[in-house]
Amino acid sequence: MPKVQCPNQQHLTKKTLASGYWTSLVFHFGLWTLAIGLLLVLCGVSTFAQDNQCALKLADLPEAPELFGFRMGMTTLQVKARVPQTTFGKVNGFGMSKTSISPDFNPQMDKTTLAGIRTLSFDFLDDRVSSLWFGYDDSFKWQTVPAFVTGISKSLRLPDAWKPWKTRGGQQLKCADFQITVGIVAEGPSFHIIDQSAEQIITARRQALQDESDAAEEMETVEIVANKRDGTYYVAGCLPAQAIDEGDRVMFKSKEDAEKAGYKMAKKCE
Repeated sequence: MPKVQCPNQQHLTKKTLASGYWTSLVFHFGLWTLAIGLLLVLCGVSTFAQDNQCALKLADLPEAPELFGFRMGMTTLQVKARVPQTTFGKVNGFGMSKTSISPDFNPQMDKTTLAGIRTLSFDFLDDRVSSLWFGYDDSFKWQTVPAFVTGISKSLRLPDAWKPWKTRGGQQLKCADFQITVGIVAEGPSFHIIDQSAEQIITARRQALQDESDAAEEMETVEIVANKRDGTYYVAGCLPAQAIDEGDRVMFKSKEDAEKAGYKMAKKCE
């Protein structure tokens, strides 16, 4: 016989189904809300990370009175025009040179135009300033790293993207083609700006010189050149009449190695 439910049982069944429906709906709504919330948080973090970066280039930086008329990219002649007593170091093989200015130790300098500077150091690449370092004394208006960062950010219109750097509360800002570091040196604030493009050029030149040196050293260690086409080899001081094509050229360190590989000495070298 088919089972017959009483009215109370039918009511309980409908109530149970309705309860399960609403429970499921609330559960899925909660998951949906959580997913939206996580997405908003991730978007917020991404937006903050993008806002907390520096996309400025050296060409974007304005003149700042705290840099006393000096700027990146100045020529040696322009630096000397600013401080006539400046002397420059010898230019090395990579196109680099250095110099520094210490107003307190050079009585010929006009200290009034460099008030607050203890030492000023320059790096040059191809006759242009690629690095500027200011060491300020205790008379300079900003005596702490936070005060300096706040002040120089306003003067150079820098974004709030500074990050901790090394010890003593130093701060560093990395932008599109330059890097700035602020710290405390000899109990006074310091400011260092570096042209990263110039650093890359120097690195490339050093690598090119190293590659050239390695190639020369390799050639010095190779004494035998052989020709795949005719199966002959030539010793140092005995060159073939015509240059061997690169695809046919084989290098050996000794006659023994060449002969083990099946090559014979060229008749002109016997």
